[in-house]
Amino acid sequence: MKLTITTLIIGVAIVASILTAIIGFGFKKHKSWLMTFLQNFTGVLFIFSGWVKAVDPLGTAYKMEQYFMEFEYTFQDTWMSFIAPLFPWLSNYAVLFSVVMIIFEIVLGLMLLLGMKGKLSSWLFLILVGFFTFLTGFTFLTGYVPEGVNFFDFGNWGAYKASNMKVTDCGCFGDFIKLEPKTSFLKDVFLLIPAFYFVFKHKDMHQLFTKTIRQAIVGIATVGLLIYCFSNYMWDLPHADFRPFKIGVDVAGIRQAENDAQAEVQVVAWKLKNENDDKIIELSTDVYFSQLDKYSKKNGWSVVEQISTEPSIKPTKISEFEITDYDGNDVTYEYLEGEEYNFMIISHKLYGDAIQSEVEVSDTTYVTDTIVTPDSEEVLVNQSIGEIKKRMETVTDYSWDKEWLNKYIEQIKPLTEKAKADGHKVSIVLGGADKNAAIKFAEAVGINADYYSADDILLKTIVRSNPGIVLWKDGKIVYKWHISKLPEYESISNSYLK
Repeated sequence: MKLTITTLIIGVAIVASILTAIIGFGFKKHKSWLMTFLQNFTGVLFIFSGWVKAVDPLGTAYKMEQYFMEFEYTFQDTWMSFIAPLFPWLSNYAVLFSVVMIIFEIVLGLMLLLGMKGKLSSWLFLILVGFFTFLTGFTFLTGYVPEGVNFFDFGNWGAYKASNMKVTDCGCFGDFIKLEPKTSFLKDVFLLIPAFYFVFKHKDMHQLFTKTIRQAIVGIATVGLLIYCFSNYMWDLPHADFRPFKIGVDVAGIRQAENDAQAEVQVVAWKLKNENDDKIIELSTDVYFSQLDKYSKKNGWSVVEQISTEPSIKPTKISEFEITDYDGNDVTYEYLEGEEYNFMIISHKLYGDAIQSEVEVSDTTYVTDTIVTPDSEEVLVNQSIGEIKKRMETVTDYSWDKEWLNKYIEQIKPLTEKAKADGHKVSIVLGGADKNAAIKFAEAVGINADYYSADDILLKTIVRSNPGIVLWKDGKIVYKWHISKLPEYESISNSYLK
């Protein structure tokens, strides 16, 4: 059975009911059955939602970066524009915020289960749920904001369109469950009920064990979670991969199936808006096309949205898998159709500072004369320098982060050289880098390979490491490595190159 938000809530409710029975009948610690159940329900829910994010802290960090970017755009053209510069700064600490938020969520869930510091945990729960409600509410409401319209320009909001949203899901459960923004918002609004109940009735909370034991549990959990989060991005890849580009997945097959399903989608209705009275109607495709003149632009009608059937297979990031070279040619087929092993080295971002400088260059113009010799009437062409003009030109060089660059030079380069010597393909795929940056980077690392480009979000989805290594064959992902866990080529060859 596929896990949905409904089945998850049912599962959490069952676990909470069992814990409530144990606490009530076994420990005899409850003061209120309702309070104990709500403590257990919210505690289990927060521990679970925190854990699926702790598995992949970078995923939450990337989601926060999306929010920060959208907030910067939202505030920069308003009277609150002074706030806008804060968000790029916050983006620099997105990973730190991610780890802190994840640990805070899980620890708060534990505090609710244990009944530790009832008044404090109640207020913390209300603040956190309120924060989540703000984020999910903002995400959902951007669906009413047309392209080019600021969020605070309420008078120009239009009909709801999912394509208007820049942040398409809140990341409440990481990549484990993707929730529609409206569902996420309603979930958080629902959680405000127990949040306020806790604040006003916190004295009815049950307490388990002694104060010392409760503090020890929370303290040990905090340290353990900190190490666990670090291990899932600093030292290794996430130990559980909920993303579509898992080890062993047939990317080529899934991509084809998703594309075929998308091609079968049909437009069944059209949502139209009358610009004269803002009336919105919905017409079936047959009715709309049979009365095109009546619902034309000259009569004040415009198309708000096409309503289509749902694809039989819901598209994932695999549908967006596209790699190009720096001349704009599509080279995706190398990974999807290539029968040979292909080492894909990924960096979703190049770590370095662009340095611009002015250099003097010469523009030379030439004068061409033709000479006809009297005896043979042969035409000779004589070219001479006409004028040399000096001008200044801006060139861009890069100062690369040495520690990051050394990972390529000391670990990636020896691997690629041995792989190529054995006849395997090697490619380096960069995100967010133009052709000049790619050339300068190639010169710095000295790796002889094909350099390609891809969307940085796609690359972040494929592997949570920079650089990260992905081994492909026949359109399938054979294995993936974090740079900190990259074995010697001989070990890879013995285990995976068969």
